[in-house]
Amino acid sequence: MTASGADSADIPGDTGDDTRDADTRDAGASRSTPDARGDERGGGDDRETGAAGAGTAAGRAAELLAAVRAVESGERSAAEFFAEPKPAPRRAAPTPRPSPAPGTSSAEDTPVVVPGELTALLTGGGMPGELAPRAAAALGEGAGEVLRADPWQLLAVPGVRPEQADGFARALLGDRAGPGDERRTAALVVWLLERAALAGHTVLSPRALAAELARYTVPDPDGAVGEAVDSGTVLVFEDAGAAPEGPSGGPARRTEGKTGEDGADGEDEADGSDTGRPVRLLLGLDRYALAEESLADGLARLASTFTPPDEKDARRWAEAAAQAPTPSAAELVRTAARSGLVAHTGGEAARAEPAALVAAARSLGLRAYAAAHGEDGRRRLAELLADGTADGTADGTANSGSENADADAPAAPAAPAAVTVDGLLTGREGPGRDEEGAYALDLLVVLDAPQLDAERAAALVESLPDGARLVLSGDPHLLGAAGPGQVLADLLAARACPHVVSRTPDPGPVGELVSGIGAGELNEVAAPGREVVIVPVRDAGEAVHRTVQLVADSVPRALGVPAARTQVITPGHGGAAGTRVLNAALKERLNPGPGRFGGFDPGDRVVHSPAPGRAVPGTVVSGDAEGLRLECDGRTVAVPRERVADTVRHGWALTAHQAVGTRWPAAVVVLPGDAVPALNRAWVYTAFSRGERHLSVVHGVERALPEAVARIPAPERTTRLRTLLRAQPGADRAPDAAG
Repeated sequence: MTASGADSADIPGDTGDDTRDADTRDAGASRSTPDARGDERGGGDDRETGAAGAGTAAGRAAELLAAVRAVESGERSAAEFFAEPKPAPRRAAPTPRPSPAPGTSSAEDTPVVVPGELTALLTGGGMPGELAPRAAAALGEGAGEVLRADPWQLLAVPGVRPEQADGFARALLGDRAGPGDERRTAALVVWLLERAALAGHTVLSPRALAAELARYTVPDPDGAVGEAVDSGTVLVFEDAGAAPEGPSGGPARRTEGKTGEDGADGEDEADGSDTGRPVRLLLGLDRYALAEESLADGLARLASTFTPPDEKDARRWAEAAAQAPTPSAAELVRTAARSGLVAHTGGEAARAEPAALVAAARSLGLRAYAAAHGEDGRRRLAELLADGTADGTADGTANSGSENADADAPAAPAAPAAVTVDGLLTGREGPGRDEEGAYALDLLVVLDAPQLDAERAAALVESLPDGARLVLSGDPHLLGAAGPGQVLADLLAARACPHVVSRTPDPGPVGELVSGIGAGELNEVAAPGREVVIVPVRDAGEAVHRTVQLVADSVPRALGVPAARTQVITPGHGGAAGTRVLNAALKERLNPGPGRFGGFDPGDRVVHSPAPGRAVPGTVVSGDAEGLRLECDGRTVAVPRERVADTVRHGWALTAHQAVGTRWPAAVVVLPGDAVPALNRAWVYTAFSRGERHLSVVHGVERALPEAVARIPAPERTTRLRTLLRAQPGADRAPDAAG
């Protein structure tokens, strides 16, 4: 980097204020902090409260915990207590929660009938009446009856926190609302697992879950975990693919077991049931269990039903690879030709390689598509595909005059090859479905795969026809998905398919800097065109002042990048230099106004979050008593008045989680002193790589920045997918392919 004076989390991996569910607020926050937003949201799943008597529940809890300790220590076989199910046949994937298209209504925007008695019940319990629509949507028509029987079911309402549910319960139940109430502990278990899902986990260990329950004053957290298992609120799984936790949270003691053929301890091959090797027990909700199991089955199905090309087709693929623009692109084409499932990794410049693969496949007459995380990624992909087509033809059809085209090959579709994941899931983009309900395609490339959560991945894979090719491509150094799971990381760890590693470097000083960060090094780079500028600051107040100066004056004047095309990125929403403070300062300078439409004015830069984890940059066009009208990605979006507070923020400054998947000509990354706890290598890599031509770093964390890059990787996520992939019939170690 070049220096210039020129112009948490208790759930593992929970990043605190840098939220991924930017569409929620703490329920009742309007009474004290109107601009506060909740960082978590509860799940809406139905829950059993455990009808067994206290003595029975305690006995079952003791049995569970004894089993956990025996299995984790290696003293007993996991098969004696729990049986991990064998890979199931192809099953229906869980219904994903795709984001609504800009300009359309989501399920949350659909008006909900709210009984007057529900509003009265909530206000009588100390909750704001404005919470009633969300409560009715989460708990159904009988929400009032549900809450009277179990006040802690209020945790199922997005934005409600345990202390608020406790206050509501005390108002309804009086002294009977104790911290050890089985209804409370059952609701807390689900809420904690849903909160963990926001941090990327699909499961938690019993010890981690019990520790979290203890933080919320549950008298017997271990017993509460046992009750949750006994009642079916959570499911229990064994994971032989990773070392279990020891008493202090580290790896547990290993015991003698069989070794693999290479003399290793057989960790990847043994399932722990017949070797005595300790395994880790995990707890999760059925929603995420179904997603990962369906995804593992679907990936195995694609690999097993794929038919390698015959000699004639192999020659045509080889010719297409020879015409690829780079060696890495050629290697990807060759690998996809002979495999039904392929992983591909690389930086921003490597996005051209999946585009080359789609173009090659379409030139061969295949129905090939590529899906990006968001509209900006789709636009950049379309540019690589020559205005959204495989070969540059105006109508999007394949070039029938190509020397590689087969007269008998099906004509490529007229639909543009570049789509978004949400567009594909909702059916508003892409090829449509065949008579069996599968996508009418032969090859699907998913770019930005690290941003793909388990549920969406399962829905995509389940919709692919037998024999189709799937390529999961992305930059493994970026921040992970906003939802639960780490699909690409688990696929790579399981070595369940060929892996093509791009050798195409990202260009320019920004690319050189970011590439070093991915390797754990914060290097100095030459920036003769002021592509990288470091602005030291002493405190948060100076950080805000210099940020406004950079966006409004220095970057436009020196580089010709207007303020509207410069993005500010900071670690969190709160704090003296978080998004709230920065957005207020930037609005005052760039678009001052009274905020007459719910705090917004026409011309305000905003970010719209129509669904958890989805952040769409936009601009306020107008507003009235009915709500706001935004322009997002060239489309008009109408946000109802009652949804504005939950789904729209000012967007001059974003968090890195909101910015991932989108790039701007210039980025200003703000690192105030209180940002140190949020810094890790993945966060820095993501934030610094959002600028295409220019990066300014407002630097107030001193040595914490290079230390985070060198020593603090992204938080680990606890998932089951890699173990499920390794357990699939015929699973073996696939070789890596260097591009």
